[in-house]
Amino acid sequence: MSSLPLAVARRHRRGVRHTLDVRVSPYAYVAPFLLLFCAFGLFPLAYTAWVSLHDWTLLSDEHAFVGAANYATLLADGYFWNAVFNTLSIGVLSTAPQLVLAIWLAHLLNRPLRFQTLFRVSLLLPNVTSVVAVVVIFSQLFGRDFGLINWVLSWFGAGAVDWAAGTATSHVALSTMIMWRWTGYNALIFLAAMQAVPRELYEAATLDGASGFTQLRRITLPMIRPTIVFVVVVSTIGAMQIIAEPLLFSASSGAGGVGASGGPDRQYQTLALFVYEQGFTKFDFGYAAAASWLMFAAVVLVAGVNYLLTRRMRGGLA
Repeated sequence: MSSLPLAVARRHRRGVRHTLDVRVSPYAYVAPFLLLFCAFGLFPLAYTAWVSLHDWTLLSDEHAFVGAANYATLLADGYFWNAVFNTLSIGVLSTAPQLVLAIWLAHLLNRPLRFQTLFRVSLLLPNVTSVVAVVVIFSQLFGRDFGLINWVLSWFGAGAVDWAAGTATSHVALSTMIMWRWTGYNALIFLAAMQAVPRELYEAATLDGASGFTQLRRITLPMIRPTIVFVVVVSTIGAMQIIAEPLLFSASSGAGGVGASGGPDRQYQTLALFVYEQGFTKFDFGYAAAASWLMFAAVVLVAGVNYLLTRRMRGGLA
């Protein structure tokens, strides 16, 4: 008779452990990430918003509260709007061709090829290459006097182009660097999505006489639409945060205005580079924090619009 209460007690303890395991364990598993996110993500984000409301410079001991004055000054700053234009221009020039080329490369690699693994691994080489090395090499390719690009253009009678001096030419040069680094990476993402498309669809389309381009347009693109939306949104966010390429381009190309100004006439200063200049060159942290929050709002807005537009591709691709 004494064993019955003991069995009930054991069953009760097992029930309590099971309840705790089901209800508490998931929170314990995600707790390390949440703690790190709050410490290094959420708190800096909130603290930056607080700093943006103050006249906060490195050399001052007191930080006067100025409210939205930093934002008002920023919206009237011509250099800020120049950085917005440069960011959008470089982003469009690098993102749109990059995605088209990535889909085309993925479509080619989705077919039976010899040395298929070698080609797929090769697509990642630009992405794992140091951005400093990429900028140095491409700056030499786009050099005014001895650059390979100008040498090729001279075959067609074109004069030497100072790629780092003009707005349009510098944007083309920077966009080429970004495309070279990220096209292969995005192509592998598209390739993974294409391999999940049922082969029976292609076999049926082949029997119906559909060409490779028709199969790509009618089968592949509609089937990988969620992946296209993901890549477009992520690429847009990345394009809005470009900083390393323009920061190093002046020094590597030998142009004036080396540093965070983005060229002697700020012809390729991006938003991220503008924030860097205000915070770590001029040490105006309040102004830089306000610029970073407007940059954050711009990233959310552009990514949201891009997401909605890409979702509407559904009717056009079907």
